[in-house]
Amino acid sequence: MVFQKRELVDSLNRDLTRARNKRDTLASSVTTLTAQIADLEVRLSAERIVGIKNRVRDRYSALAPAIAGIRDATEAAAAFVPEAREVSEALDVTATEVAKAIDGLLGDLDRRIEAVRASNATPELTQALTRYLAPPRNSERVA
Repeated sequence: MVFQKRELVDSLNRDLTRARNKRDTLASSVTTLTAQIADLEVRLSAERIVGIKNRVRDRYSALAPAIAGIRDATEAAAAFVPEAREVSEALDVTATEVAKAIDGLLGDLDRRIEAVRASNATPELTQALTRYLAPPRNSERVA
């Protein structure tokens, strides 16, 4: 009877040791996976910001020629309606202001991309990513 209890205790100790080893292995795997997930989230966030930056740049690339075309047309109209020069001048000012604003925004996005890639993301940036990096809604898409 004492021998059976000893065997039972030894068996339970072996089972306990195996269970602890499994737990430690799983804990190590969880830690590794958590680090990998964090790295992937950073890379994904950076890529999403790059996507937003590209959308802004592409939309501006489509807008700038449109503004120039309207300006050219209003200059031609000025031959018949002198007030059209004011519209043309306003379009020049608008185009300049939009170009400055877009350049600043693209620079800011570049800095955010680098901050995310360097893992220097602030809590504000993390919140901004959560809000603004969702896929565009149908109303925001350009055909």
